[in-house]
Amino acid sequence: MAGSDLGSLLGGLLGGGQGGAQGGGQGGAGNILGALFDAFTGGGQSGGAQAGAQAGAQAGAQASPLSGLMDMLDKSGLVDQVQSWIGTGDNQPVSGEQVKEALPTETLDKVAQQSGVTPQQAADEIAQSLPKAVDKLTPNGQLPQGGSLADIIRQQSA
Repeated sequence: MAGSDLGSLLGGLLGGGQGGAQGGGQGGAGNILGALFDAFTGGGQSGGAQAGAQAGAQAGAQASPLSGLMDMLDKSGLVDQVQSWIGTGDNQPVSGEQVKEALPTETLDKVAQQSGVTPQQAADEIAQSLPKAVDKLTPNGQLPQGGSLADIIRQQSA
């Protein structure tokens, strides 16, 4: 559904081709990130992910869909890494363990379930893919303002 559509868009943005986001394994990065953004923007269960999305929305009416997630990662001690992804320099890496600590357990469980992997595998894939995705979605060194995540991805892919 929405996560799958986002997965296809994110897979294309990350160079995974258009339809490569079906199933686990190959093309899984787009699927996992699509499921993450879908869960985080309230596309599924409520709880921690939705609270994070609401916190991002409260940061300002023009906040982008990425703002809540980036804010959550910032507050989890990943400020330097997040800023490096948004900025125009080299991306600092994060580990699967850091992602696992930063995200609500229910969010990671949901992403894993939707993607057909374990929560640890989902965290590891997010750690590998999220820096690249954020970097590509912020080419000017700033988070995009307003619009849906799909619209932001389409703008950057054009």
